[in-house]
Amino acid sequence: MIPILSARKRFSDLSEQEILALAISSEEDDARIYRSYADRLREEFPHTAAVFDTMAGEEDEHRQRLIDRHKARFGNTIPLIRREHVSGYYQRRPVWLVENLSLERIREEALLMEREAHEFYLNAARRTQDADTRKLLGDLAVAEAGHEESALKAEAAHVTDEGAEDEKLVAHRRFLLTWVQPGLAGLMDGSVSTLAPIFATAFATHDTHTTFLVGLAASVGAGISMGFTEAASDDGVLSGRGSPVKRGLASGVMTMLGGLGHALPYLITDFWTATIIAITVVFVELWAIAWIQNRYMQTPFWRATLQVVVGGALVFAAGALIGGG
Repeated sequence: MIPILSARKRFSDLSEQEILALAISSEEDDARIYRSYADRLREEFPHTAAVFDTMAGEEDEHRQRLIDRHKARFGNTIPLIRREHVSGYYQRRPVWLVENLSLERIREEALLMEREAHEFYLNAARRTQDADTRKLLGDLAVAEAGHEESALKAEAAHVTDEGAEDEKLVAHRRFLLTWVQPGLAGLMDGSVSTLAPIFATAFATHDTHTTFLVGLAASVGAGISMGFTEAASDDGVLSGRGSPVKRGLASGVMTMLGGLGHALPYLITDFWTATIIAITVVFVELWAIAWIQNRYMQTPFWRATLQVVVGGALVFAAGALIGGG
């Protein structure tokens, strides 16, 4: 379903006061995350923990500077606005998902946090008209860029070419956000959402041609819907997720392929042969999606299996029971 209205505000619609409030809450969150990293690493990597303690203290200082500026401009009452209230704003990984990350992965997370904060302050500075506020946001952008060096120090085994390593990290992240994440979401939606109509039609009619047409329509329709939804959900300016056209294309095409995977077997005229092949394709699709989630999105395999395989099996069963009834 293409979203016409959204409960979240676009960054371009935020007032200067809301931008400051968003920056304050973001600095608070980042300081908490860095302290959680420090606690996680303190026993085994005390020097690295000290680096994150320092970074958390710097985030606290940034927050205080932002609060002081807000008081000077707008008074003591700070609006309640957080990352999840702004469309396209970068998100932080929940702490419980990083508890078991390696030192290298924590270092990567910290580096990405600083890059995202740097881009936010650059965009925020362009949106403000007050000279002092603009200067503060610009100074914070420079400070966040400088924090990247601190994040690099959090790596136990230093690479010989840090610049090349950083470029590789950024390119990998952009690839995940632009292609893998929307493509995976589309594949999941296309594979699971079309199960019920395809197999309900199959068991209700025992007509392979009709089943194929229903599957084709459901797959193409879902692909168009998911493609437009992904492209319209985020322009990629703040989130760094890349071109909305590319993300929409990845999501739409993978959604369509996910549905066509178990619709194409019904080009075979023999009903039971086509159905057995389609069920086999569904089985392979669902396990492949669970593997991709675990491999690229760091989703625990048992959770990915529960979400995709078990969920898909229930949708399949619902379609078969409805069609058979």
